Amino acid sequence: MFVHPKCPCSQASLAELAEILAEVPGIADALVVFVKPDGAEGDWDQTPLRASAKQLRGVCVLSDDLGVRAKQFGAKTSGHVVLYDAQGTLLFSGGITRSRGHAGESPGRRSLLAALRHQPVEQPTTSVFGCPLFAPAVCCRLVADSRPER
Repeated sequence: MFVHPKCPCSQASLAELAEILAEVPGIADALVVFVKPDGAEGDWDQTPLRASAKQLRGVCVLSDDLGVRAKQFGAKTSGHVVLYDAQGTLLFSGGITRSRGHAGESPGRRSLLAALRHQPVEQPTTSVFGCPLFAPAVCCRLVADSRPER
């Protein structure tokens, strides 16, 4: 999973990932990659979201300076998940939440679980709902604007 470290909607993506990994323990190596875009300095990616990711059982957390890895895998939005088999075949690419910042049953969740269980995958690609990985200043404002007032 590729994540913008300051994307509040990605907490839902991490929660979904935790549930998925709990349903199929030990079946895959899981990485959560925090993108550090050009211009971000120092500990810019050391956030509570990253701390949450480090708490996930069986997950390795990495930094992606300049988004090199994210670009290699075509990830542009926080929460983008890719799954490859041992031979390097792409099995799933997309989001695993039902909407921006909302966990719960979704096509991405169903597809990722099916792929992990070696079952037919109805939707090998799904929409990703999160902040742009390469626009650090846009992230929080977009989320605030999209949430209903309470």
